[in-house]
Amino acid sequence: MSTISTHVLDTSLGKPAHGIRVELEYGGALIGSGVTDADGRVQDLVPKSASLEGGDYQLTFFVGEYFASGKRQSFYSQIVVSFRMGENPEHYHVPLLLSPFGYSTYRGS
Repeated sequence: MSTISTHVLDTSLGKPAHGIRVELEYGGALIGSGVTDADGRVQDLVPKSASLEGGDYQLTFFVGEYFASGKRQSFYSQIVVSFRMGENPEHYHVPLLLSPFGYSTYRGS
């Protein structure tokens, strides 16, 4: 069975980004959500009972709320990462490296 995980690192502070709301969608439907913990990770983004299929997924990171809570300016209110999961059961880890005026992402392990 395939799984999806994520974590967020605030590169401008050099530490994990705590308190970012994250939503996972498949086929336009919300299938998982959570908030990053002190390590910048979302525990149990997708319920363990869920069966994930191959196809197009979307992670939405609500970073505007994160920066506003720290009284910091940000260019982005949300960051949406769309990615395709193959048919073979694999683990997909999608990290976000974040700063107030830029970001990058990749498929991790």
